[in-house]
Amino acid sequence: MSSRPKLKWGVLAAGGIARAFAEGLATSQTGTLVAIASRSQAKADAFGQELNIPHRHGSYEALLEDPEVDAVYIATPHPSHAEWAIKAAEAGKHLLVEKPIAMNFREASAVVEAAIEHDVFLMEAFMYRCHPQTRRLVELLRARVIGQVRVIHATFSFDASFDPASRIYSNALGGGGILDVGCYPASMARLISGVATGNDVAEPIELKAVGHLGATGVDEWSAAVLRFPGDIIAQLSSGVAVQQENVVRIDGTAGSILVPLPWAPARDGGTSTILVTRKGQREPSELRIESPQQIYGIEADTVAEHIVHRKAPAMTPEDSLGNMRTLDAWRKQIGLVYEQEQFTANIPTVTRRPLAVRPKHNMKYGQIAGLEKRISRLVIGCDNQQDLSHASIMFDDFYSRGGTAFDTAHIYGGGSYEKLLGRWLSNRGVREDVVIIGKGAHTPNCNPAGLTKQLHESLERMGVAGVDIYLMHRDNPEVAVGEFVDVLNEHVRAGRIKVFGGSNWTTARVDEANAYAAAKGLQGFGVVSNNFSLARMIDPVWPGCVSASDPDSRAWFERTRMPLLAWSSQARGFFLPGRAHPDQRDDAERVRCWYSDDNFQRLARAKELAAKYNVLPINIALAYVLNQPFPTFALIGPRQLSETRTSLPALDVQLSPDELAWLNLEHDQSQGRAR
Repeated sequence: MSSRPKLKWGVLAAGGIARAFAEGLATSQTGTLVAIASRSQAKADAFGQELNIPHRHGSYEALLEDPEVDAVYIATPHPSHAEWAIKAAEAGKHLLVEKPIAMNFREASAVVEAAIEHDVFLMEAFMYRCHPQTRRLVELLRARVIGQVRVIHATFSFDASFDPASRIYSNALGGGGILDVGCYPASMARLISGVATGNDVAEPIELKAVGHLGATGVDEWSAAVLRFPGDIIAQLSSGVAVQQENVVRIDGTAGSILVPLPWAPARDGGTSTILVTRKGQREPSELRIESPQQIYGIEADTVAEHIVHRKAPAMTPEDSLGNMRTLDAWRKQIGLVYEQEQFTANIPTVTRRPLAVRPKHNMKYGQIAGLEKRISRLVIGCDNQQDLSHASIMFDDFYSRGGTAFDTAHIYGGGSYEKLLGRWLSNRGVREDVVIIGKGAHTPNCNPAGLTKQLHESLERMGVAGVDIYLMHRDNPEVAVGEFVDVLNEHVRAGRIKVFGGSNWTTARVDEANAYAAAKGLQGFGVVSNNFSLARMIDPVWPGCVSASDPDSRAWFERTRMPLLAWSSQARGFFLPGRAHPDQRDDAERVRCWYSDDNFQRLARAKELAAKYNVLPINIALAYVLNQPFPTFALIGPRQLSETRTSLPALDVQLSPDELAWLNLEHDQSQGRAR
């Protein structure tokens, strides 16, 4: 063990699992318990006196402010795991978070992001992952003692007396079997499948599940079947209202492995066993694993031994995120949605604090004539959020980082994304602080009547009186441009639109529209939203798409100073590591739209500049858009928080005109070398 000073622990909450960890910590060789916190001073005092804990706090906040505490074990009920984990990270405390790490993947991602931002250790408290028995199981699988793994059976289920007010049966408290104990079989199946296929963990390719939802709306028992790479099949079972045989069995081509006590082996130290039956054997071989230490003490020592490198060996943050994705999919299959996840819910911020912009952020802003609000140079696309929980996490994070511009459209998700944006705006009360970019008149309804109908529907879905910027999503050359200008001005006068423009409109048609507006004394197009990116769009992503990356279009924008809202500003991931290579052709759309010799040259140059500026190549691609000699705003479509975070460094990259030209091969073209 390390000779470093003992890690000083604080335990947040004073319930049963907190007691189990506190008692186990007494056997730790690396840590000592110095503080306990409860929402009741009396309870904290009683807990502290019984276990001889010196610091006893009557609030969670007080423990996080305690300078004696190095690491915090989050032992609150499920719905507040994410809240207090993030607050502990903000306080600079290392984190061991009781499972499940959060209520869903979206909350879990916020916890992981907080740990990264504040440079603290994070591990989800699956104590079985730290135990020598699990390490021995992994060794057996890597040694192929049962050949190739084919089927996994993993169960964790118990029978608790029904009490609708108890945590176990409460919908509001994240009750039911899947979150409480199903997380164990899910994590084990992912571990086994990963090891069996030469990795650390594996993610399911397919998941099917059935379950029984009881009177309180939580899963009282459920089973899932998962298919992993290599066609490994896992059968998982969990429950809170039925006792099952809580074992793990692994069947392979040359035998089977049975783990009789997978989840709490030799809880207080001692001997645990793994049974291996090889093909042809009548009786299993018994492998005995000795552990002189209590299981929670082992867990605490695992944390202490790996804090320096901020890398949990037993349950990495990435592993926790994968497990939460699996649990989300399992719950979705059986129709389990918690109260706080419902579309009608006023979902709070993950920290339960009012939404606010961070004091320190690097967002940059621009102005568009006709709008008083400043507009963030990055615009988040409201077109991929799966539910209100997802939307709330993504939009909260973007807003907190200084983001003010939100882009959506009548066609996105059949209207579901406009509803999610509107619900978020209502829940947060920030409508006047943000810029809504709405789009409509999509083919085949690209005409004045279709535009009007869709605009009214969009406003109703979002629950707003008007949008700040309205874009015609397509053009229809068969309609006289003046008809579009006239109807758009009607909506401006009615207060439904402030600034309007066209998405996927040619510069010639925009010129025609603005000439008509000027002649009639009307408002003209104030913005254009076409594709613009460092990579040239070889083939339109969708029918009717228009790109503005060519020299003539760039010259037009520079001459007119027309603001450009650039969609697919990062070429739909072309510049991400491992996404694009001439020999990598697994994504047919990426190949069709972006693969060309000149784009691969741009990718190579982006990598070269990325090394110079110490950023990612995709940051260089985004900086290319933001550093043009005309007003640009880049539309980005992050699907998870890490994608937003890793986009932001582009805002601080200042590319020179020569670098812009070099990236786009213009020096080569001027010398006739580009093809």
